[in-house]
Amino acid sequence: MKMDEIRKMSREEKLKKLRELELELLRLRTLVRSGGSLENPMAIRNVRRDIARIKTALREEGYKV
Repeated sequence: MKMDEIRKMSREEKLKKLRELELELLRLRTLVRSGGSLENPMAIRNVRRDIARIKTALREEGYKV
C-alpha cells in the first residue's frame, strides 16, 4: 500500500484498514508460533510497514493513535 493511496482515504477508512491489518498481523504471528510456515515470508514485514504508514498518515492529520 502506497502513501498516496492512504492519504486519499477518509479517516474512517484508515481506522478500519488499521484494525484489519492489526488482526492480520496477529493471525500471521499466531500461525508462525504454532509451527506453521508462511507462503510469503515477507508478509509480516509488509503488514507491519502498512500499519506504520497508516499511523503516520493519521498523525499528519492530527489524529492521535
